[in-house]
Amino acid sequence: MLKIIFVSSLSLLAFITPALAQEKAGRIRGNAKQNAAIDERIRVLSDIEYAKVGDIRLTLNFYAPKSSMKKSLPCIVWIHGGGWQSGDKSSGLARVGKWVATGDYVGASIGYRLSDVASWPAQIHDCKAAIRYLRANADQLGIDPDRIGVWGSSAGGHLVSLLGISGDVKELEGDLGTTGISSRVTCVVDYCGPSDFLRFDADSPQLSKPGQPVYKLFGGPLKQKLEMAKQASPASHISQDDPPFLIVHGTADNTVPFDQGVSFYDKQRKAGMNAILIKIEGGSHSIGGVEIESRVKSFFDRYLLGKDVEISDTHINAK
Repeated sequence: MLKIIFVSSLSLLAFITPALAQEKAGRIRGNAKQNAAIDERIRVLSDIEYAKVGDIRLTLNFYAPKSSMKKSLPCIVWIHGGGWQSGDKSSGLARVGKWVATGDYVGASIGYRLSDVASWPAQIHDCKAAIRYLRANADQLGIDPDRIGVWGSSAGGHLVSLLGISGDVKELEGDLGTTGISSRVTCVVDYCGPSDFLRFDADSPQLSKPGQPVYKLFGGPLKQKLEMAKQASPASHISQDDPPFLIVHGTADNTVPFDQGVSFYDKQRKAGMNAILIKIEGGSHSIGGVEIESRVKSFFDRYLLGKDVEISDTHINAK
């Protein structure tokens, strides 16, 4: 049964704004006037339960345009970052709200278990359960089930990449919530997500130390979790039939090395995948700005709306 809690968009916005200010990875600092304008044009369905683990409710937020007369629309799903240990789904409004407000899309933002609650593979099991839920309830929510795109930054970039790459990987599917429904997605936008954990001890050893994000994700040092690390690495599951990817990565990223994005892209192209890499010259781990968002919109317009638009892969200067 579809469980929906209706809330006023204004009251939700008041809750979201401070949370956005604290999000560390790839956040967009929303303009208050812009958010207010978006708020007037969308309907917010908050804390929809898509699955349950013991006493833990797994929830998502859903955004729909007030003005659209279409029965079903493509859906853009946001997955937040925060090193798998922080952040929350409230950041999705600032990311997808303005595009939902156009009337061309619906949107969702997924909450998932963080590493202080559960270690890997809980995070991908949750995200796949959320996609299955959205597809199973497509008629009620006004979603075209064949047009679901995902977008995430940092840890969220890792999770959306794995959603795109592992549509046929049974051990990553899990059995939460709605089962027997495909968790495949139509296209993926990955902002600076880790792609190969087997290289992290060499590339980013600071993240693999006790108490640090990768250590906490796997519940121990990488050298003792190699099979788990391989399973969690999008680069380990690439195949030619994977959906189109847009990878965006800063060349000066000191958290997730730029080469994680480059090598992922190279492997995708070698496998015959449809992939685009946009380099942010001098860019750090935080990604945003008008130019890059314009290209992200073109990507979704092409692969979710079927528009004949070009997506430039020329580099963008961070300064």
